[in-house]
Amino acid sequence: MGKCLDCGSWNSLAEERVSKKPKSTSRTQISSSPIPLSQIELHKEVRTRTDISELDRVLGGGMVTGGVVLVGGDPGIGKSTLLLRVAEKMALKKGRVLYVTGEESATQIKLRAERMKISSSEIQVLTETDPFVILQALKKESPSLVVIDSIQTMNSQQLESAPGSISQIRECAAQLSSFAKTYGCSLFLIGHVTKEGAIAGPKVLEHMVDTVLYFEGDKNYAYRILRAVKNRFGPSGEIGVFQMEEQGLKEIPEPSQVFLSDRKKNLSGSAVVCAMEGTRPILLELQALTSPTSYGMPQRVAAGVDQRRLALLLAILEKRAGLNLGASDVFVNAAGGIRVEEPAVDLGTVVAIASSFRDAPVDKETVLIGEVGLDGEVRAVGQVEPRIKEAQKLGFKRCIIPRWNKRNLSRDFQIENIGVGEINETINFALTHKSREEL
Repeated sequence: MGKCLDCGSWNSLAEERVSKKPKSTSRTQISSSPIPLSQIELHKEVRTRTDISELDRVLGGGMVTGGVVLVGGDPGIGKSTLLLRVAEKMALKKGRVLYVTGEESATQIKLRAERMKISSSEIQVLTETDPFVILQALKKESPSLVVIDSIQTMNSQQLESAPGSISQIRECAAQLSSFAKTYGCSLFLIGHVTKEGAIAGPKVLEHMVDTVLYFEGDKNYAYRILRAVKNRFGPSGEIGVFQMEEQGLKEIPEPSQVFLSDRKKNLSGSAVVCAMEGTRPILLELQALTSPTSYGMPQRVAAGVDQRRLALLLAILEKRAGLNLGASDVFVNAAGGIRVEEPAVDLGTVVAIASSFRDAPVDKETVLIGEVGLDGEVRAVGQVEPRIKEAQKLGFKRCIIPRWNKRNLSRDFQIENIGVGEINETINFALTHKSREEL
């Protein structure tokens, strides 16, 4: 069948063959009993830093002994490159590392290692797809770190299904994870992604592991974003920023400076916003361009921001700010290839669009922070003080923030903070470069 009878979607059914095993008639002995919550002892997780600060940030401080990490991303974005560097760091600190590849030959791994100037006798390379053979090698070598590249190529001989099928991925991941938990080694699984961007295979794969990391970024840009979408041992939502170079991925400890490095000042349609990615504030430039439409239907194009959110903000600008955008094409872009979906960038988006529509530049020393409501009001956002601190560190002179956040600041800043309550007031501040008293 090509169509699911429950949800009606096409080509969504997958075959899963399960071998029949005789059920045991003997009752298994109970090996555990309930424990009162008050009597459970806490044990601090033993972490090992990889000495790659951006990766350690995303992992929550380093790798946990026995932890299983799933790394997903588009082909060629840098998953194998990053984990080969991790293997080098861990070989120097903890000893034996096993890199298992089911996609590339040992020669291809060697060529990548030479390009990255990696040479270590403690990194063992195994070209194998059978988890039984892999587990035998793991028991023999007793590595501190295991890298599986990739989980979709693993093929258990106990199952009849083809490699990459739901049952194969689930079973192979379960066997490898069980070994990591039992013997206390860290395990990295590389996962392919579908055209929608999700990791290929069953969703239960993400539930079986401790941490799920996604590589984001356009291959046409040099920047890569490593984002934690799940982390049992640390905060989720953290990001690490890397730059792809000839010798591998280079860490970017100050991403705000990089994303603003090519910014041209005193041009209309440009505004600086501050987005929170986990606990890290990042300043970036939002660019907007409006022009009279040459077609019957005006275009609304968004790159790096949510398309539906852009449509909502355009409707607010027409209704509450009086900007006649119905006959104009509107293009909005987050410079640098990063994607932001946080509501706190709403204020910068509407000001950038108004700036392009009126052909009036935004004050080059201003950062805009705030969410915009349907009535045109500027609503409060969370973690405003780290955002202001980041803007102050980069030399900006003014922050336009929601009025509620301005009243509840716990300390004084050297940077000027202006509280606003609605978008017309914000547009006047940002485009006229005048203070509240002058207006």
